[in-house]
Amino acid sequence: MKKKRVCAVLAALALLTGCGTSAPETAADTTAAPQAETTAASETTTAPAETTAAPSDTAADVPEIAGYNLLWHDEFDGDKLDEAIWNKELREPGWTNEELQEYTAADDNIFLRDGSLILKAVKSEKDGKPYYTSGKVNSQNKTDFTYGKVVARAKVPEGQGLWPAIWMMPQDEGHYGQWPKCGEIDIMEVLGSAPETAYGTVHYGEPHAEQQGTVVLDDGTFASDFHEYSVEWEPGEMRWYIDNELYLTVNDWFTAVSGEDEKPYPAPFDQPFFVQMNLAVGGTWPGNPDETTDFDKAEFEIDYVRVYQKPAYDTDVKKPESNFREATADGNFIYNGDFSEAEDLTDDVNWKFLLFEGGKGAAEIRDNMMVISTEEEGSVDYSVQLVQPELPMIKGKKYRVSFDAYADAERDIIVCVSAPTAGWIRYLADTTLTVPTEKKTFTYEFEMKDKNDPNGRLEFNLGHRGSTATVYLSNVRVEEIG
Repeated sequence: MKKKRVCAVLAALALLTGCGTSAPETAADTTAAPQAETTAASETTTAPAETTAAPSDTAADVPEIAGYNLLWHDEFDGDKLDEAIWNKELREPGWTNEELQEYTAADDNIFLRDGSLILKAVKSEKDGKPYYTSGKVNSQNKTDFTYGKVVARAKVPEGQGLWPAIWMMPQDEGHYGQWPKCGEIDIMEVLGSAPETAYGTVHYGEPHAEQQGTVVLDDGTFASDFHEYSVEWEPGEMRWYIDNELYLTVNDWFTAVSGEDEKPYPAPFDQPFFVQMNLAVGGTWPGNPDETTDFDKAEFEIDYVRVYQKPAYDTDVKKPESNFREATADGNFIYNGDFSEAEDLTDDVNWKFLLFEGGKGAAEIRDNMMVISTEEEGSVDYSVQLVQPELPMIKGKKYRVSFDAYADAERDIIVCVSAPTAGWIRYLADTTLTVPTEKKTFTYEFEMKDKNDPNGRLEFNLGHRGSTATVYLSNVRVEEIG
């Protein structure tokens, strides 16, 4: 958490969030542990995964999955939480991500109802100000495991400032160092303000890096019905699914202490992790509740959690080599920068048009231009967004970004070159520019000062700029100049 048109299949390039507001960089929500001074190398032989004891009721009604054994599960069919599996985690407000809630063990915040676990956010008053409590459970030191398939069926709440999540953290967070070095696997996150969109994310490394995918529903929201969320975690690959539809695959990660060599791959994801679930209120990503948030309905409902595991895993895996895109014949790292070819702007090849957080609009290639029309500007800069990923950014090199632009009426947009798999840092800083009604050439130069990155991303962000005027882009270039 530390952060269908199954159109948003955003694999390792994480084609998400934008320039003006970065993707959430968040901190682990678990108890700190002292950093280990020794490093565990990845195993080099095929070996069964490690597990702790797995309490479970009858598995008679739990479906089998070919190639897997059922490791543990909870169908939440009893009248109280099974504390042989789960801990009720207690946290003060502001523990992480500037969240507002206090996590309590109160029956108002954590309870079972009609075969589901309910994590409920409650609004009250304290010292004359709004006060929020909510529920969080984790399975740390009870059902930890290394490698497997986690399947959870859940229904999220809708409402500004509500932030439900199903995620995983290492049993010993200090083994490779504190977050993000320790690693984090986010199986599902949804913002209550935009419940049609679900996120799957993996965090790791130092500096902080992440890869993220999304699924956007065409019909209904993740708050209007139950959906099944799952992740398959193996020594050299992770795969995310919603309702059995694959939408994200990741096989390239790392971890290191700043200034030191990287730990042996597949660290940090070669150690026991545990499952946790919570309903946060407020924070740096979702923003705070407002008068529209209905706390009578602020319930995160989990129907079941099931963890499966293969009999053995081949741990002799190697980190994939990074592939750096080559420039076109005229030195441009942007493909189809002259907009001479028709493209599917919803796929992950070259240009992609994205809408988030209330943004409504359309983009099309016409007359050697990208024409971006906005119906509603949305609430964040990246609500209306055009991107092209896979830009090779090499440390020490200098680059020039240039393009022509005009608009139906004078308006602002934001341009940047971001790092979606390197913590959303900026290689070209967020730059606000005023687009005139007559075509104008814009040029920006920057030096790449960070570690090599094959996944730089050019972004044009048109959301939340006080205008819905149509923008026309042409002759887009990113080139190496020194």
